[in-house]
Amino acid sequence: MAQKDTKLTASMERGKSVYNDMCITCHMANGKGVPKAFPPLANADFLRDNQEESIKGVKNGMSGEMVVNGVTYNSAMAPLGLTNEEVADVMNYINNSWGNDYGEFITAEDVAKTINK
Repeated sequence: MAQKDTKLTASMERGKSVYNDMCITCHMANGKGVPKAFPPLANADFLRDNQEESIKGVKNGMSGEMVVNGVTYNSAMAPLGLTNEEVADVMNYINNSWGNDYGEFITAEDVAKTINK
């Protein structure tokens, strides 16, 4: 377990850097997003319940309606050009920040399998 924790900590540190470079403008430093414009990631039921769709969205972008915590959002997120490792790292950061405790440790291999489904 300790080795997994060390891997998670390192992944989250890298993921925080990716988040600060690519995600913070819309989803904010506190992960709460922008009301009615960009959905929250903190305590977000969509993220918790749709890990595979979230991974695909981080990798390939997303558009169209989605409901997060009972609020409908209809904005677009462009593909960010992230590697599978960067996607895994930012997902590990998001899944374990702002009180989130979502999912399992995500690897670049997990991302590859998910986006190829």
